[in-house]
Amino acid sequence: MKREDFINVAEEALDSLPEEFRSRIQNVAILVEDFPPKQSALRPGQQRRLLLGIFHGVPATKKSFFDLSVGPAHIVLYQKNIEAVCSTEVEIRHQIRQTLMHELGHYFGMTEEQLKDV
Repeated sequence: MKREDFINVAEEALDSLPEEFRSRIQNVAILVEDFPPKQSALRPGQQRRLLLGIFHGVPATKKSFFDLSVGPAHIVLYQKNIEAVCSTEVEIRHQIRQTLMHELGHYFGMTEEQLKDV
């Protein structure tokens, strides 16, 4: 998938959120990179668990007025890894949305265990 199309799918996923959630997302950048740092490209037939996205920052539930500014929180989606675990464009679109929602869960202070239950 072209990078521009990938970004558009992520934007559509954000836009599809209910207003009560969208209005609470503040100062969060959504970035797209090919791979996580220090991960080499997969060779054909190579299997391993791939990192599809990651949230960097202080969860909204942990922020304080007394915290020093450390820049905006950000979510990184790893395009090549998402594409590697999907077979079709429909699956890629679904995985982008699922990964973005997962990382937004971390932004809202949810743990991995809580996200598994959702």
